[in-house]
Amino acid sequence: MTVAAAVASGWANVRGLLPARADVVAMGRQPRRDLLAGLTVAVVALPLALGFGVSSGMGAAAGLATAIVAGLLAALFGGSNLQVSGPTGAMTVVLVPIVHRFGPGGVLTVGLLAGVVLVMLAVARAGQFVRYVPMPVVEGFTLGIAAVILLQQVPAALGVTPPHGDKVTVVAWRAVLVFVHHPHWPAIGLAVGVAALMLLGARWRPGIPFSLLAVVAATGIAQVTHLDVARIGTLPATLPVPSLGFLHPDAVPALFTAALAVAALAALESLLSATVADGMTVDQRHDPDRELFGQGLANLVTPLFGGVPATAAIARTAVNVRSGARSRLAAITHAVTLLVIMLVAAPLVSHIPLAALAGVLLATAIRMVEVGSLFVLARATRSDALILVLTAVATLALDLIAAVGIGLALACLAAIRKISRSVRLEQVAVDVADHHVAEQALLAEHIVAYRIDGPLFFAAAHRFLLELSEVADVRVLILRMSRVSVIDATGAMVLRDAVDRLEKRGITVLMSGVTPPIEKALEATGILGHLRTNGRIHADTPQAINAARSHLHHTGVLPAPRGSATLDAV
Repeated sequence: MTVAAAVASGWANVRGLLPARADVVAMGRQPRRDLLAGLTVAVVALPLALGFGVSSGMGAAAGLATAIVAGLLAALFGGSNLQVSGPTGAMTVVLVPIVHRFGPGGVLTVGLLAGVVLVMLAVARAGQFVRYVPMPVVEGFTLGIAAVILLQQVPAALGVTPPHGDKVTVVAWRAVLVFVHHPHWPAIGLAVGVAALMLLGARWRPGIPFSLLAVVAATGIAQVTHLDVARIGTLPATLPVPSLGFLHPDAVPALFTAALAVAALAALESLLSATVADGMTVDQRHDPDRELFGQGLANLVTPLFGGVPATAAIARTAVNVRSGARSRLAAITHAVTLLVIMLVAAPLVSHIPLAALAGVLLATAIRMVEVGSLFVLARATRSDALILVLTAVATLALDLIAAVGIGLALACLAAIRKISRSVRLEQVAVDVADHHVAEQALLAEHIVAYRIDGPLFFAAAHRFLLELSEVADVRVLILRMSRVSVIDATGAMVLRDAVDRLEKRGITVLMSGVTPPIEKALEATGILGHLRTNGRIHADTPQAINAARSHLHHTGVLPAPRGSATLDAV
């Protein structure tokens, strides 16, 4: 390939990730529905953005800046027409230890590096691989995240200063101990009241934004009664001027590992959210590589405005779809609406009690858990139930990326185990209907045929060797290979060893129906050349049976047929 051709190919690859004219056309088809949907999502997103900003340790202003900047850029450059992006609970779980170790500058550096990684994944067209994440891993991951988010809210809900600690379970337990010694009932009353109103209201009237109503009510009660509760505090009246002063060049190597975890989480959550959005519609399909590109750009720019790493939000995306959104205009409207709120209503937002936001996130964590899906997976198979539980426990005890890795490893082992059990070595009857009755009995006594069904790979190879080596004492064994779907190097070498063992026992081995993919693997081991040299490879089973009969005649096991002077050996 010439340099010009390589450059043209690379530009075509990048151009496929950029917004197209069709995106603009789609935004003009039903603008009224999109504008209303965007306003609805903004109302739902406001308390969540503030709450996740506080929960991450970066403050409410960082959460709001993330919802605005990342929400706008991901809507413009992402691969889904319906996706809504911003700060999420899953991301806060990753960010809390980074804040504790490196401070706010470390979080912003991690976001910038994660954006670079996501753009590289998009250019490498890696978006398609998310489809290989099995459902037990996803559900276990979600359950673990919900538990972590719930535990993170314990200090604010109890009205105590968050105790020191890296593990969320330890911090929550210490907060409970502080509360027991110094109870603070107004805070817990606000948190429980907001959470209850959200959960009950969603069941009564799903279309009403009870999260915002509950926060407004809690803020009003706190103001009127002068409750002694912690509040969000002063918010900036505008987005900060872009700056690179937060970068930590010396800490970049240490932060790069954290950035990989953030990028992996952003990619996983965004692509899963886009898949959910597709499932809620009839005519919408996302581009996974464009989605990674959009999330990458969002995470590259958001840190410049003081925001935290962002990803697509499944809950806000679902609200967007249910509100009638049809194009990117809805998500853009959501971001612009939040910007207007920051510019106009920042003084009012600063009075919101932290306990009220904790209540919003408590309800959000509870609603994240799909109990029906958990029961289905738990009853499906024991391996699925085990993968779900261990992924959830790993999410709570370790970290999100380790949890996904453990879940995927367990899922792979379970899949390999199931596939290996599907491989069958089955003895089949030798079709000798065209022979005389006496010869049929002799052939059946000295010839045995085995059919191999399924993939012959490393997990099943040694069981196959054991079964084949225990074949009864016969003169000729026919291996019917036409139903072998896949064979790897281990399977080919084990097959070679089995043939060697049988030949040492004086059993002649024939093969029939060897397909080209299987033939290539067997050639590498030398067994195919050995059998072909001796005339023991046949196109189909009838040819192999005739060759076996000729061999038995030649060796004197069967009497020579009339009129035949000589017979070639197999």
